[in-house]
Amino acid sequence: MILESERRAVVDHAPELAALTPGRTGNLSVRDGDAFAVTPTGVPYDSFDVEDVPVVGVDGEHREGRMAPSSEVPMHAAIYRRADVGAIVHTHSPWATAMAVAREPLPPIHYMIVAVGKRVPVAEYAPYGTDDLAANVVAAMDEADATAALIENHGLVVTGADLETALENTHHVESLARLYLQTRAAGLEPRTLSDAQLEAVLERFESYGQ
Repeated sequence: MILESERRAVVDHAPELAALTPGRTGNLSVRDGDAFAVTPTGVPYDSFDVEDVPVVGVDGEHREGRMAPSSEVPMHAAIYRRADVGAIVHTHSPWATAMAVAREPLPPIHYMIVAVGKRVPVAEYAPYGTDDLAANVVAAMDEADATAALIENHGLVVTGADLETALENTHHVESLARLYLQTRAAGLEPRTLSDAQLEAVLERFESYGQ
């Protein structure tokens, strides 16, 4: 079985994806070299096993797995061709998706935004599962030098070095989107951090943790 550990990671972390996104609307993937394991399309996230998990090449070819891969394979493949990232999480989580529906980027209202960049841009809308959407997401992240992007009238995509990091940063973006929208709903104008303040945070993060 190819990419066995990556496929097992998809199975193990699928419940966390289910908690972030309604129904069967999200997807996640884990990469190894020129291929990635990705959630299957259109099934509950507790209803598949390691052997079911599709393996897809960065060229988009379905290589192994008993189930068909996510409809968003073009987006995952395009991101993996763009950058050396190890995992991708895509959700329709409510607070981030609310900002995507408003077509409003997430500004630096809190220092934890540096987990994904200095802001979260909005990628232009295109039908889901298309090469056009994939190109729009890659362009938005490249332009903003970010590892996450909102997708107009759609949802959120976050990348990371590994699946744990990508999921953690998805939670960060969702939390910050909620904070931003709640502040606005209270009739207040959120204050943003400057580039200098964000650079200072990035410097401190280099020595953060064990």
